[in-house]
Amino acid sequence: DDGFFITGDLGLVDTDGYVHIVGRGKDLIISGGYNVYPKEIESEIDALDGVAESAVIGIAHPDFGEGVTAVVVRKPGSSIQAVDIAAAIAGRLAKYKHPKQVIFVEELPRNTMGKVQKNV
Repeated sequence: DDGFFITGDLGLVDTDGYVHIVGRGKDLIISGGYNVYPKEIESEIDALDGVAESAVIGIAHPDFGEGVTAVVVRKPGSSIQAVDIAAAIAGRLAKYKHPKQVIFVEELPRNTMGKVQKNV
């Protein structure tokens, strides 16, 4: 009725007044009281040599509420390990955004539209 459509996207307005999409509300991870946007971490991991794609999810954690967990698909022939990912993002992301766990899989689950399903 009011001309707005609720998308569920989360954004930030920069100092120049531009809006930047940082993720989706349902994907937000709250870890140790910090808001963690998976898209930011996924972008860093996906840019690494040896990584085909990734999905970052929150998994229940006894101390942090949710622990940041990266689910990673290696490129064919890649031997990238969790320690390599941790070292690569160490200086690029705040410590609370670092995955507590990295899980390697052959492929990410997708729906019929091809969108990664993070809730399976």
